[in-house]
Amino acid sequence: MTTQREIADRLGLPVHPPKTEIFDLAARTNTDPKQIVRDVDLYRVEPFGLYLARPMPGHPRLRYLWSWLLPGLGLRISRFDWQPGHSRDLDFYLDVVGIERGEDRWRTVDHYLDIEVRTGREARLLDIDEFLVATKADLLDEPTARRALETACAAVEGLARHDYDLAKWLRHNGIELSWPRHHS
Repeated sequence: MTTQREIADRLGLPVHPPKTEIFDLAARTNTDPKQIVRDVDLYRVEPFGLYLARPMPGHPRLRYLWSWLLPGLGLRISRFDWQPGHSRDLDFYLDVVGIERGEDRWRTVDHYLDIEVRTGREARLLDIDEFLVATKADLLDEPTARRALETACAAVEGLARHDYDLAKWLRHNGIELSWPRHHS
């Protein structure tokens, strides 16, 4: 199977094609952007999204991942358990994504823009340069790029209006998240 990096290198692009992930609820697996199938400890479907908890085997900085896929907001919200010596001043990591919701299978397509949230302090928009290069290289079509930018701006603005409190902003949007702490 050809990797996204190989495609980007073959095309002479300084950026990778959009990363995709598959979330197979029946098999309890998550196929990551490198097409590695990972076991998932917990999936939970709610009307507003999908929760998953899984280990991060072999990752140099992360031990465990907890994520919510929120199709209505176009976001994946994650929390991490860090490897010793690698923790960061970061409460939540938001990926701007397209989400295809299925009965037993969900799929995300990354739209390059990310947001780091430090509760009560800031929401920092990341990877704007990568987003612009990807858009220029037609890796995102114009409607998708516009939607991604609007999603990122709405999230940063909403977080700012709610004192950079993710839970408050999500409640304002009718979403109440819980974060069951599963470890394998």
